[in-house]
Amino acid sequence: MTDGVMKRVDLVGLHVEAMSGTPLVILREQEAPHRVLPIFIGGAEATSIGIGLSGHPPPRPLSHDLMAALVEALHARVDAVHVTGLREGAFLAELAVTGPDGPRRLDARPSDGVALAVRVGAPLYASADVLDEAGSVLPDRPDEEAIERAVAEFRGHLERLDAETLSAALEEPEHPEPGSTPEQEPPSDPDDDPPREGPSS
Repeated sequence: MTDGVMKRVDLVGLHVEAMSGTPLVILREQEAPHRVLPIFIGGAEATSIGIGLSGHPPPRPLSHDLMAALVEALHARVDAVHVTGLREGAFLAELAVTGPDGPRRLDARPSDGVALAVRVGAPLYASADVLDEAGSVLPDRPDEEAIERAVAEFRGHLERLDAETLSAALEEPEHPEPGSTPEQEPPSDPDDDPPREGPSS
């Protein structure tokens, strides 16, 4: 569930970080228009958001077009998209949806939420805590250089988070099971599946 104060934000547009070529969306706080929230996203999501903003539907529906059609077919509506938190460098979001059975909150990636919002006209919100932690202040008339500075500031914030997470992990004591020692642990099976990466935002 969404906790804390939520601030209305507008989608300023898509941007590509010059150094890495990584796409991101820029959200601007309505009450404080000089403060923006950059969110790194995937290339496919950036393309989908761009198509949604263009107002020209593709020849065949994309995933987010299908999501919007399903919402309508099920007699539901997307009331809002909330950016609710920032955990280990990944933004968290929720969809506020109302259907025949009443309102629901659905966990989502911010990129998917934005892509759906531009198709159904749903408002965007961001947690005040997230804006305080990851937002950047732009000048009255931001140019490409100002946006790059905001992105670089946020990139530095993510790097600090990664360093703090690693430091905490190194300081955390290990807790082996009773009766086991490192020598008693069985060797790993080479046929075991490798660890999978978590979902990106």
